[in-house]
Amino acid sequence: MPTNNNRLGRIDEEYRKEISHIIGYELKNPNATGLISVTKVKVTNDLKFAKVYVSILNSKNVKETLAALKKSSGYIRSELAKRVNLRNTPELIFVLDDSIEYGARIDTILKEILPKKEEN
Repeated sequence: MPTNNNRLGRIDEEYRKEISHIIGYELKNPNATGLISVTKVKVTNDLKFAKVYVSILNSKNVKETLAALKKSSGYIRSELAKRVNLRNTPELIFVLDDSIEYGARIDTILKEILPKKEEN
């Protein structure tokens, strides 16, 4: 069974790279604004669905950008089918990943705390 997990891991990574490239360079949806990064892709065991975790920074409206990605999922899926040669191309489910923003917020808090600690 570990070989199957290894294969799924390779598929996840390949999908992540390709979806990231499609969103970054080929997606022409004006509602998808800001810096959109694909942080992780998790494909189900039967390859029918793929959760695509995206981080959206500097966007006018994060919810609108996420909705635009969901609307464009058919185009992204068809482009993915052309690039990754597998029998099935999974249905894409976009999920907002706010871990980068969370990390930046923690970093800011730590920078505020550390100078105060050095004064004491």
